[in-house]
Amino acid sequence: MKSNVVLIGFMGTGKTSIGKLLAVKLGCAFIDLDNKIETDAKMKIPDIFKNYGEAHFRELERQAVKDVSQRRGIVIATGGGTVKDAENVRLLKQNGIIICLTASVDEILNRTAQKGERPVLDDRHQTDGDRRMAIEKLINERREFYDQADYKVDTTDWSPMQIINDICYYLKDEV
Repeated sequence: MKSNVVLIGFMGTGKTSIGKLLAVKLGCAFIDLDNKIETDAKMKIPDIFKNYGEAHFRELERQAVKDVSQRRGIVIATGGGTVKDAENVRLLKQNGIIICLTASVDEILNRTAQKGERPVLDDRHQTDGDRRMAIEKLINERREFYDQADYKVDTTDWSPMQIINDICYYLKDEV
C-alpha cells in the first residue's frame, strides 16, 4: 500500500475503532492523531483544552498532521475537527486517500454519551444545554469539510467488518 488511508468524520463515528481493524486487515501501522497529540504533549486532550484552550490544541494538531502525513502506507484516524484546517487537509491528501465515516445523530449521541471525553462537544453542550442540538450544529458547521473526502461510509447500522469490507472494496481500485 503506497498511500495512507485517512479516516475523517465527526466524533463517535468510529474512526479509531475502525482504523485499528482496517490497519490489521491491510497489514500496516495505525496512528490515532489524538493519541499522538496526547503523547507528544504529555497531557490528555481535555486537559490541553482546559489549560491552554482550543487554539493551542489546534496548533498541536497541525504539527501532528505534518508529522504523520510524511509517512506512507499507514492508516490514520484524525480528530473530528482536524479537517477544519485547509493545510491539514492538503497535507493529508498529499499521500492519502480520505475516507469520511458518518453516523446518525442518534448514534453519535449514544456513542458520545460520556461527558468529559469530548471537550468541543462538552463545551457546546454547557453553552446551550442541548447535546443533540450541539451535535447537529457542529455537524452542519463541518459538513463542507467532511464533503472533501474521497469516499464516505455510514457506520450507523453496519458491523465493523461490513465497514472494513466496504472500505477495502473501495480501496482496491485506489491503492
